[in-house]
Amino acid sequence: MTPEAFIAPLGLLALVFNVWALIQLGESRASRPVRALWITVILVLPLIGFMIWLVAGPRSAARARF
Repeated sequence: MTPEAFIAPLGLLALVFNVWALIQLGESRASRPVRALWITVILVLPLIGFMIWLVAGPRSAARARF
């Protein structure tokens, strides 16, 4: 198999994770400047930004209960 056969699904998976993170970010109770900062981080650093957001990002109302 070619390397592209492995890279393309990983890129699609990263896109799905980033979209999910942006949706969750929209549901969070964080202030507008904080959300804008996180959106910037996720879009500028797609893979690393998602991982940072996953660990340190603001929690949505549903996630904050657990």
